[in-house]
Amino acid sequence: MTKSILTKREKEVFDLLVINNTTAEIASVLNISDKTVRNHISNVMQKLGVKGRANAVVELLKLGEISL
Repeated sequence: MTKSILTKREKEVFDLLVINNTTAEIASVLNISDKTVRNHISNVMQKLGVKGRANAVVELLKLGEISL
């Protein structure tokens, strides 16, 4: 199996994001701040070289990092 490009926490954030949770809801579920959630999302977008959450989700689905 190939190594994931996502950290465990980034995967948790995107698993919640893909099922339509808001930043605040994700923060509450993971017991972290809204800003930390936004930082995780930004870090993933930077890793993937994409702009926007939707594009990050599409790329992660293509790569098999997350699923619907």
